[in-house]
Amino acid sequence: MTWEATYHMWQDFTDLDAEMKEDLDRMADDEEALEDAFYQPLKFGTAGMRGVIGAGINRMNIYTVRQATEGLAQLITSYGEEAKQRGVAIAYDSRHYSPEFALEAAKTLGAHGIKAYLFSSLRPTPELSFAVRELHAISGIMVTASHNPPEYNGYKVYGEDGGQMPPEAADQLTEYVTAIESPLTIEVADEEELKAQELLEIIDEAVDAKYLEAVKGVTVRPEIIAEQADNLKIVYTPLHGTGQMLVERALANAGFKHPIFVDEQKEPDANFSTVQSPNPEESSAFEVAEKYGRAYDADLLIATDPDADRMGASVRRPDGSYQVITGNQIAALMTHYILTAKQSQNDLPTDGVIMKSIVSSEMAATIAKDFDIETIDVLTGFKFIAEKIHQFEQDHSHTFLFGFEESYGYLVEPFVRDKDAVQATVLLAEVAAYYQAQGQTIYDGLQQLYATYGYFLERTVSIKMDGQSGQAKIKALMDDLRANPLTQLAETSVVMSEDYDSLERRHDNGDVEKMAFDQANVLKYYLADNSWFAIRPSGTEPKIKCYVGVVSDTADESRAKVDRYEEAIAQLLAE
Repeated sequence: MTWEATYHMWQDFTDLDAEMKEDLDRMADDEEALEDAFYQPLKFGTAGMRGVIGAGINRMNIYTVRQATEGLAQLITSYGEEAKQRGVAIAYDSRHYSPEFALEAAKTLGAHGIKAYLFSSLRPTPELSFAVRELHAISGIMVTASHNPPEYNGYKVYGEDGGQMPPEAADQLTEYVTAIESPLTIEVADEEELKAQELLEIIDEAVDAKYLEAVKGVTVRPEIIAEQADNLKIVYTPLHGTGQMLVERALANAGFKHPIFVDEQKEPDANFSTVQSPNPEESSAFEVAEKYGRAYDADLLIATDPDADRMGASVRRPDGSYQVITGNQIAALMTHYILTAKQSQNDLPTDGVIMKSIVSSEMAATIAKDFDIETIDVLTGFKFIAEKIHQFEQDHSHTFLFGFEESYGYLVEPFVRDKDAVQATVLLAEVAAYYQAQGQTIYDGLQQLYATYGYFLERTVSIKMDGQSGQAKIKALMDDLRANPLTQLAETSVVMSEDYDSLERRHDNGDVEKMAFDQANVLKYYLADNSWFAIRPSGTEPKIKCYVGVVSDTADESRAKVDRYEEAIAQLLAE
């Protein structure tokens, strides 16, 4: 069916939602906008789906949410009656239409006799992961677009272990979703009837309390917090998202007496009106928090993204200014603190392991090696860390100590099976207390790590390529890199390359070996000077992402390396 035919089908649908009808009317004379809204279904993959809110099959709306949930309902039904009875946990963030989308998902499940456990107000992604496990649900749905701009929303599906669905199950789900001919005619049940039939249950404080009780276990050395609680000054902002209630209670439970909250950003706001972008990896997200930091002379500023799975931080420098630190730097600080604390308590397991994504820094791995702790690399996506945690529980081969991704995602304790900014906030606050006990700041601690382990520096470059033409260009770039293997970058030789699609590792002497990973559209290169870089299309945004990692003896050397490689990559992608 052509996009024009699909558009007319929507236009002629008599029961079309009034707001969708208005959106179609607004686009009526804009053929380019109509084509983009209808030329393909909104991509549903291993990370669920994410897109601009509006009318059309390539947009987030009640119909595409119903379609995704109908596919999930069919998958659950294929598992049998017991799976249907276990039900699905559903949570949502502060974005436009998030409550409506969550309810539509519940009503779609209810039409199949599948129970939905629904929060009555916004909750973070990590609590959704926890709820799936706590309720013994067969699946979970999180309505969120993470840190995307306000015009976006999204939909993520979780498996029964509380992690995002692994590739095999996600592929099955995708088949069910894409087989649905039209999202317009999917049946949904009545909300009140579902409640009467006990197929829709509201869950709130009961799950909150159990989650917060589990978060208490994140604290490693409570005595340090108790010693420093009166003087430690930490500013926290949820950036208008879901984090405020749980973070506020978690910090209090951990013993932090005087956290400072950013009043202008405490309340949910779908427009994220006080920030350019609700993304804690960007310096601009800390502008309001910095005002509080200067007013209260705070050492640490913490921000969480709208669904509170990512956490970013800004630390005070010796001159009183604030510096946003990277996800890799935060992970290095956390790794060092966890291992140091556990070693001092004679509680460091010999089979301990940390995990990171293949595009994350090697600094945490270098620190872990110093403690004789193994590091395991996994593909990008926290579901792969969750899979490994489950494996360790089954075969008892390792004890999980910490997991992270460079994109500001961390997991300390595995009662959640996704990145958890609530846990991360509590732990980073404890790290701040640890350094304060020594008369230092987190910034000082980071400099000490560099002096000990080398100056690791990473940079991520994202190139946006919108629309159908952008997707075609991204594919052409990846195809060309595979057809014409790189032998050098900025005159530095490539000594090894990894293709996570073919699962081949190629050495510069011609040797080829197979890799034990799931397939992914990622290329990674290792250079002769111990630097590396990787290229992959984003799984959630119309971007191609490039990662560079270097290590040198000084900050200036590392910055020079990163600048040189970034320029070379930009030229490579522009050819």
